[in-house]
Amino acid sequence: MPPAYVKPYVKRQKNDTTDAEAICEAVTRPNMRFVPTKTIKQQSCLMLHRARHLFIRQQTAVINSIHAYIAEFGIVAPVGRRGVEQTAGSRR
Repeated sequence: MPPAYVKPYVKRQKNDTTDAEAICEAVTRPNMRFVPTKTIKQQSCLMLHRARHLFIRQQTAVINSIHAYIAEFGIVAPVGRRGVEQTAGSRR
């Protein structure tokens, strides 16, 4: 069940005990909708998408740091991965 459906039933501070109590309360409601369980194929597809998203975020972070490092030497590279590759290739 989505956490948003359980949130209204949390009475006090957030901890495991109050979360479990809220889940038990929410499950007893007749109009509660449940999220279907994902298949192995769906889970593996989501895993690949998350891994790809992580790699892209890391690549962007590295590119941004390279831009900052070469800017300290007064070299201005064009925006993006290709800009850094072109700048690094032309300085050899």
